[in-house]
Amino acid sequence: MSCTGLLGGTFNPPHNGHVLLAETARKRFDLGALRVHVSTNPPHKRVDVPVQTRLDLTRLAFPGGIVVRDDHPYSIDTVLGYGDDAIFLVGADQFAQFLTWREPNEILEHVRLGVATRPGYPRETLDDVLRELRQPERVELFDMQPVPISSSDIRRRASEGASVRDFVPPAVADEIERRGLYRRRAGVS
Repeated sequence: MSCTGLLGGTFNPPHNGHVLLAETARKRFDLGALRVHVSTNPPHKRVDVPVQTRLDLTRLAFPGGIVVRDDHPYSIDTVLGYGDDAIFLVGADQFAQFLTWREPNEILEHVRLGVATRPGYPRETLDDVLRELRQPERVELFDMQPVPISSSDIRRRASEGASVRDFVPPAVADEIERRGLYRRRAGVS
């Protein structure tokens, strides 16, 4: 039975790691659909690029997915109403911080959690989180090939005038260049 994958983030910008996580999860969990939630204004980080621009980039990165604007500041609000036919996808680094999220145990009452791990990531870190959860059986770990890049690295590279083509899908790279995103010029968003 296929389920819906939920992938959330600021996607500032969306990169190859996000795409690989979705593709790996699609195979692992037999995802029938992928819903990508672009966070409007996350409480844990400042985002200078407007949500519409990030939505445009994310639609280019996930042409087969359903990309939506997510005005909910917290994941618990995003996952309400999905149930067992949905799996919320996160990376191991995010899951290591899961206990600091708003209502982590309640998130697991609404959806299962799919955690992408990578070779060399300390399993004991994930086990420490699992031990603290009321329903650790609702967390499924899956292996993913490592992608050594982050959105902040990509923004830094772009601001320095370096190419980001090796780190983002081609259509995203084209749009970043076309709009002059992340450059160090005043007034460009």
